[in-house]
Parts: sequence; structure tokens; C-alpha cells
Amino acid sequence: MSKIASTFSRLVRFTPKSNPSRTLIGEPVDPEIDVGLALYQGKDVRVHLFSGSSVLNPGQKTSATESIQRVLSPLAQNEVGSIRCIGLNYVSHAAEMKLDLPSVPTLFYKPSAALADPFPAPTILPRITQVDNTGDYESEMVIVIGRDAKDVREDEALDYVLGYTAANDVSSRTSQMNQSQWCFSKGFDTACPIGPTLVSSTLIPDASKLHIRGLKNGRVLQDCPLTDLIFSVPKLVSFLSQGTTLPAGTIVLTGTPPGVGAAKNPKEFLTAGDEFAVELLPHVGTLITKFEHQG
Repeated sequence: MSKIASTFSRLVRFTPKSNPSRTLIGEPVDPEIDVGLALYQGKDVRVHLFSGSSVLNPGQKTSATESIQRVLSPLAQNEVGSIRCIGLNYVSHAAEMKLDLPSVPTLFYKPSAALADPFPAPTILPRITQVDNTGDYESEMVIVIGRDAKDVREDEALDYVLGYTAANDVSSRTSQMNQSQWCFSKGFDTACPIGPTLVSSTLIPDASKLHIRGLKNGRVLQDCPLTDLIFSVPKLVSFLSQGTTLPAGTIVLTGTPPGVGAAKNPKEFLTAGDEFAVELLPHVGTLITKFEHQG
């Protein structure tokens, strides 16, 4: 694991109630609390402050505590660079899309401008998506790289992993199907909310033990163990680092399980006012996103 990963269990990046103009890093006082769900329900969430200003360099836990006013994405836009995304990485999702299992990972990119904070920050469905209302959700686990990685062997890949969080790979399906490359249709501003916590790889030594669910307006639409992944975390980190430096702060979206809106009959797309929750358990918690239309 990354050496930094041993210095924390779960980190949140947030603005405090005492001074909402500041951005701080901290660890929830309650080790079991689902930060995203608790804040959504209006509960007070207290954290122990860390001395650093970034999850990439958090410093040390202090005795000071603060209450969260607003939770932010664990990393800022200037820390993630380009966002790496893996397509078609669950066996059961490939089956629902009637596609053969890939022999190598399928990679596409989102720009850093796609990064978005959890609720109450909205994700905006752009005008091009509103033309036929084909905005879609994809619940995903995210790998966060803790130190620069290049040409990493699979058996050493976890040494570069800082931790894990959750994401929603928001997509515009008509735009996606109109092109052979997916970067445009999945790269709109705010199309990559992540959070609410960054969980240390010390707490999650084997990410396949996690379970992910996606809930639209409270209804469960995706529900899958990560044992269903086609390419494991070590395989993905090793593959993506071949000939390519993955700088510290790189985030990798690892694919979505079955249940996406485009595969349903009738189809189940997103519109203004919808709320979508990505629940990644244990430890990570619930990433809640509310959707708005671009005016």
C-alpha cells in the first residue's frame, strides 16, 4: 500500500460550519458513520482535523474537531489531472449489454472539469443531453493513486494505491452511441461526482470484498458485489501504468455493474430533480447527487 495510506482510515475534504470559506481535511470522529447519508439527512458530522491541506499529503491527525458544513470531492480538480475510466468491467454488465468479455481493459478519459462534489452540489445535464433526455447513471468504485506509478508489475500495484472512493460516471447515451470514442459523451462539466470519503487501502486491502448499489430516487437499480469485476485493481493499475506515468492523485473509475438505464426495458434515464445515490460499502458510504438541467 501507499505509505501515506497508513496515516489515516477515512478522510473527507470539506468546508466547516465555523468558517465555510475554508477548505479542510479531516477524519470522521465516528468510524462507522456514513458521511454522505448523514449529511443528506441533516445530521451533524464531526471530524478530527488533519494538519495537511490535501488527501495526498494529509499530515497528522490533530486533537481539533470541526463540524462539516459541506462535503467536497476528496480531491480537487487540479489534483486529479485527466480522469481514467474503464468501460465494461463487470461480467454481469457485459451480459446485460450482450457483449463479449474484453481481453484487455477498455480505457476512456474524462477531463478534470468533469469532477464534481457530492450533494448538495448538483450535476448538470447539458442541453445536448436534454434534446432526447438520455442522461444515464453508472455507479462505480474509484481507485486513487497515492504516488507516481509507471510500468508497475501486477504484484506490486497495490503499493501505489492510496485508497478508494465512489463515483457516478454520468453519461449522455445518444452522444455516446453516435461516436466510437466515449470521452465527449461522458466528459461534460460535473459529469463525475466522487466521494464522500477517501478510504485508506489499509481498511480495504482487497477491493473485491466491497459491494456497490445504485439507487435512483430511493429505488435500487444496481446491486452487485465487486467479485464480479473482470479486471481487478492490481490488473488495472498495472495495465494503465505501462509506458504511462500515473501521477499521484490520478483517479481511476473501474466500471459499472448491471442495471444502467440504457439497458432497462423501458429505459430509465435521468432528468432534472432526480437524485441518485451510489452506495459503496463497507467504509466508503453513500455518494448522493441531485441533477439539474442546464438553463
